[in-house]
Amino acid sequence: MVSAPWRTIGVMSESAQNSQLQFNIPRRPRRLRTNPVMRDFTAETSLNPSQLVLPMFVADGLTDAKPISSLPGVYQHTTDSLLRAVEEAAEAGVGSIDLFGVPLDEDKDATGSVGVDPEGILNKNLRAIRKEFGNDILVMADTCLDEFTDHGHCGVQGEDAFGHQIVDNDATLEQYAALAVAQADAGAHIVSPSGMMDGQVAVIRAALDASGHEDVSIMAYSAKYASAFYGPFREAVGSSLTGDRRTYQQDPRNRRESLLETQMDIDEGADMVMVKPAMPYLDVLREVADMSPVPVAAYQVSGEYAMISAAAQNGWIDLEPAIMESLTGIRRAGADIILTYWATTAAKMLRG
Repeated sequence: MVSAPWRTIGVMSESAQNSQLQFNIPRRPRRLRTNPVMRDFTAETSLNPSQLVLPMFVADGLTDAKPISSLPGVYQHTTDSLLRAVEEAAEAGVGSIDLFGVPLDEDKDATGSVGVDPEGILNKNLRAIRKEFGNDILVMADTCLDEFTDHGHCGVQGEDAFGHQIVDNDATLEQYAALAVAQADAGAHIVSPSGMMDGQVAVIRAALDASGHEDVSIMAYSAKYASAFYGPFREAVGSSLTGDRRTYQQDPRNRRESLLETQMDIDEGADMVMVKPAMPYLDVLREVADMSPVPVAAYQVSGEYAMISAAAQNGWIDLEPAIMESLTGIRRAGADIILTYWATTAAKMLRG
């Protein structure tokens, strides 16, 4: 009989008295999976509640929190329900909330001026959260105009040389500067420009410093793609958008472009950078994480949340393991910070 190199005849062990074979397997990776404590002890990737950010929506004109139909378990909040939800997140150990304001339609205009108004829906609630919680949880503000404009775009509209309507990059920068200062005045620890305008980080940094807000951080949406996964979010913010944002958000077919955009934001003074969405762009996230000297965030967007939620509601997958697997995958790909609508839920799971 020809001997096999992967097995040898040897002395029978007590556990294999009926076998004449012993297998020569010098390395058995399964040894590090034998029980939960061993798996935790040797895990390469860890999740911590402090790395999670909870996106939240506060809406004008509500008397009670309003469920968002396409985001099960997510609400448009009143001030009272917002503060209760922030308290729950803080107690669970969530690191930050990211607040979006939803004004009344009649308060929207072409330049999104209600976003700058100290008594606008976003700024007055930033102030309420900061007054209630101080530094117990970080308060981040969405620094963009799409919630506040009657046309739903992330910037001020203008015309090109041929009379076609466009989003005017430089006119938008002036409004972003005012928006960021108003949010910092209201108590935001972090402003998060998400409009993908060229030069937005430099302009915002200069405006914050000039107004005495040198300590306010900027989380730049650096690699933000024109994605099909944003649909439920538009319900959440009551978007007035017609058309699309492909002239200023990134083309999903491009990869190198994201590295250029990220490097530009870092050079302009971004304290943190972001890839959005997360799961369809894990390759981009890995490359950004490899090149970035500043913390890297990834946003598990509304469409990602909705797909997992819908599959779980239909009994096709088990929700809690799917939540943790999806977040672990984002973390493993290089994210230091994860924005997810499951932040509070995941933080509680992580704490057992």
